Amino acid sequence: MRMPVLETERLLIRPFVLDDLEACHQLFDVEARMEVQSLAERKRWLEWSVMNYDELVKLDQPPYGDRAVVLRSTGQLVGSVGLVPYIAPFGLLPSFEDVAGSAAARRSTPEVGLFWALSFEGRGHGYATEAARGLIDYAFSALNLRRIIATTDHANVASIAVMRRVGMRIEKNPYPDPPWLQVVGILENTDRVTLSAARPLDGEAKGLTLDL
Repeated sequence: MRMPVLETERLLIRPFVLDDLEACHQLFDVEARMEVQSLAERKRWLEWSVMNYDELVKLDQPPYGDRAVVLRSTGQLVGSVGLVPYIAPFGLLPSFEDVAGSAAARRSTPEVGLFWALSFEGRGHGYATEAARGLIDYAFSALNLRRIIATTDHANVASIAVMRRVGMRIEKNPYPDPPWLQVVGILENTDRVTLSAARPLDGEAKGLTLDL
């Protein structure tokens, strides 16, 4: 399934394009201070991301990967948001079915993960929450997902706040391992509240709902 461009009140969520290279390099490597890559390395990532949209469609796979978050008013790229296949021992969490601490609880299972990143300039305006809501809306309505998860560490209070604002239930892994699965936001499709948070620009599937 090809994800359409999504529109929220202030944002567009669209595929990255090759012309986004300079903005991507600034967003991911300079402002967000993630693992620094050269411009050539970032160009390879961007080319792969653009091709990945089409290849996933050919394989009848969900629209995984990064999408650009841009301001509707100016077209400025202020961040990214996306869906990712997430495999982890979710049975360690209290609300999942396995008994915490059991052998079964430590076996990995797949979930659909939500992620986001914002430039320093784009922070403090609610863009991460708005973009996350838009993608959640699409994922629950068009993809009919059972649930969406998001993960972070204990120190990332900003991301935990976004999880709460989009209605996620926050759960903490009671065990120290794995270190990358410590704080998990969980949002079930059954927890829906109708909101017009995002709509495809091409007119498909209007009147979507946002799950909170």
